[in-house]
Amino acid sequence: MKRRLFVALGIALAAAFVAGPAPRPALADGVIIIDPPFPEPIPQPIPIRDVSLTIKYHRVDVTIENNVATTRIDQIFVNENDFLAEGTYIFPVPEGAAISDFVMWVDGEPVRGEVLEANEARQIYEDYVRRIIDPALLEYVGRGAIKASIFPVPPGDERRIEIEYSEILNVDQGMVHYSYPLNTEKFSARPLEEASVHVSVVSNDPIGSVYSPSHQIAVSRDGEYRFDVGYEERDVVPDTDFELYYGLTSDAIGMSLLTYKESATDDGFFLLLVSPRVEVDQDEVVAKDVILVLDSSGSMHGERLDQAKDALRYVLENLNRQDRFNVITFSTGTRVFANSLLDASPGEVDDALDFVEGLEAIGGTDVNRALEDAMSIAGGQRPTTVILLSDGLATEGEIETEAILRNVERAAPRNVQLFTWGVGDDVDTILLDRLAQDHGGASAYVREGQRIDEEVAAFYNKISTPVLSDIELDFSRDIIIEDFYPDPLPDLFAGTQLALVGRYRGDGPSSLTLRGEINGERQTFEYGDLTFRARAGGDEFIPRLWATRKIGALLNQIRLHGENPELVDSVVRLSVRYGIITEYTSFLIDEDDIFTDEGRTHLGQTFAEEEEAAAEVFTGAEAVDRAEAEGALKSAEAPAAAPLPTAVANAAGEMVQTDEVVRLVRDKTFVYRDGVWVDTAFDPTAYDPVQVSFLGDDYFELVETAPVLGDYFALGQQVIVVHGGQAIQVVEGDAPPVDVDTLAAPIEEESGATGAATGATGDDGEETVYGGDLPTSPPKRRGLLGGVCAPGLIVPVVGLVGLLPLVRKRR
Repeated sequence: MKRRLFVALGIALAAAFVAGPAPRPALADGVIIIDPPFPEPIPQPIPIRDVSLTIKYHRVDVTIENNVATTRIDQIFVNENDFLAEGTYIFPVPEGAAISDFVMWVDGEPVRGEVLEANEARQIYEDYVRRIIDPALLEYVGRGAIKASIFPVPPGDERRIEIEYSEILNVDQGMVHYSYPLNTEKFSARPLEEASVHVSVVSNDPIGSVYSPSHQIAVSRDGEYRFDVGYEERDVVPDTDFELYYGLTSDAIGMSLLTYKESATDDGFFLLLVSPRVEVDQDEVVAKDVILVLDSSGSMHGERLDQAKDALRYVLENLNRQDRFNVITFSTGTRVFANSLLDASPGEVDDALDFVEGLEAIGGTDVNRALEDAMSIAGGQRPTTVILLSDGLATEGEIETEAILRNVERAAPRNVQLFTWGVGDDVDTILLDRLAQDHGGASAYVREGQRIDEEVAAFYNKISTPVLSDIELDFSRDIIIEDFYPDPLPDLFAGTQLALVGRYRGDGPSSLTLRGEINGERQTFEYGDLTFRARAGGDEFIPRLWATRKIGALLNQIRLHGENPELVDSVVRLSVRYGIITEYTSFLIDEDDIFTDEGRTHLGQTFAEEEEAAAEVFTGAEAVDRAEAEGALKSAEAPAAAPLPTAVANAAGEMVQTDEVVRLVRDKTFVYRDGVWVDTAFDPTAYDPVQVSFLGDDYFELVETAPVLGDYFALGQQVIVVHGGQAIQVVEGDAPPVDVDTLAAPIEEESGATGAATGATGDDGEETVYGGDLPTSPPKRRGLLGGVCAPGLIVPVVGLVGLLPLVRKRR
């Protein structure tokens, strides 16, 4: 029963994962720490959040002009205590930033603060850690700070603080990275009423990809040289810094590369951002065929059919001039608007609109015949998009799922991409998801309360303007790319971007060739100066983004094709290593032995039992929930967020927050066990931890020598972390002296791993002899690529992973 209860939580977490990735609070937003004396009696120790003023709102406005960022911060703090409070305001300053304004308003008068260098600031951080017996500030060691004294603040009163600073953003081979410290969770006693970030960017160079691994952002593009992004939430406790990346490119299709390695001996992770121009000429748009297949059975009667009609109208009215189209409706039988594909001329579109307007909902559901008719109409040359909307199970004609899948497979031309939309909960999720997966498309669901027309219109806007189809990528011979997602590679569309994440072997300079088809002609794009990191370091969110997508793909494979021990083991180990909680692995946070092979094997057995019980559920709300959650993981744009504390009822029936049991710090996952935060890379059978006394001299010297340890020690008073091949355990009480220089020795790191490529294009269509990297996307229907070794654990290989990168169909 316990695990069943956690399943619902896991599904909700998976669906909401895009709130952000693993927090890496390298900086912090401002905090006001109240100085003693406090009213008696005061329990000791007092966490920082209990001796700081509450943050009411946090607003950030950023302007970036030609890579110079100016950040303006507006915060209000409230004294929610029942006593007069005074203390110190601290704002850790980003490296290289120049403070241009700092004002604290007291009774309408400005109060100025002072800017401290890193050494002075470190002493303040360490002093507060010793006084308050709370290591939360240790993660800011190595940073400068703004410091200001806070005059007495009466109970219920507020203090407003405004800060402005400027910094020059590094442009690393065409990729610009901006970061803002939005992590407030440990400094606010309650959620913020409002947290918002607005960034306005202007560049002299054309802007390609725009990407945030941390937050859901709204992006507004104004041509090739400027854009705005916005993030806003209310009643929120931010636990992740705001990160924004954007690429500068003069190419028709921009290419940017980010990489990460845990150590020099591990395989690396990469994120490749491919971004066509925002504005393209009609002559550069790939001509496509669109076939709309609508369920008009009796269950679609009323509002559902009206909204479906609106969705079809939107697609028909937004066809490109060189497109062709057709419409098929189905119930007990099928109705076809035309016997062949028609040009998207105004007259033909108007006739199709009249056809749609006259549709009625009556009869059963013969989805098999409708799809066979659609495939028979599809041509074999141009990219063809089939969009299926259905609200029920197959009840007429062929009704067996496997038989329908075989029939569509036989009938479908190679150039077809099938996108399925399930309307409501009474749909066959296995059929819809398998159809989309087998034919290079995607599946989506319109739930009760959602409008069909709005969902389909938003989707069609993204795919309406293809600029490159039938894509393949080749890296130079010395870089081996594997285990990448998405697989197969989708077509490229104007104004969108492809985020390809995977593993790599080899390092150093590389080049990339991008090939695709534009209106029947092969095009080639060459990119040079790509750098794959050789030593430890890089962009820490990439491993968790890779693990998020891989887990989603594995879960989807299990659901659609049945579980097997290798897939089960991979999901369990990846979930433990990267702290990704799913509907299958939510119970991990409540299990004791997740650190040994024996313990994980036991969890895998439990997982398999859960899957066997759930295998029969393919329709209804639970099945749709599961399909949506897995789809969100598989196509994630950002790493899955850590699970938040949950509310439970205490003995008095009051809802109270439970303690956190999972924390994500940099690229590590920590689990709370018996009062200790334990690194999931720690195996008690393989490591003999070196103990360090909490608040002892060695403790602070370690943080000063290796500031990265401050991020981990900031978790609490008892921590076990694996660093540089050695386990370090922070303990309360005395511990023997340690060799700080040896223990704190950092893993050899390397800066400048971000790469972005520029190059020339050609259209010779010549085949390059394959160097052994990334398979081509066609044929569209290919099985899942399996696991590789993740840092610190062994993941079984699924299928022919070692062979797939070596085989590519020649044209």
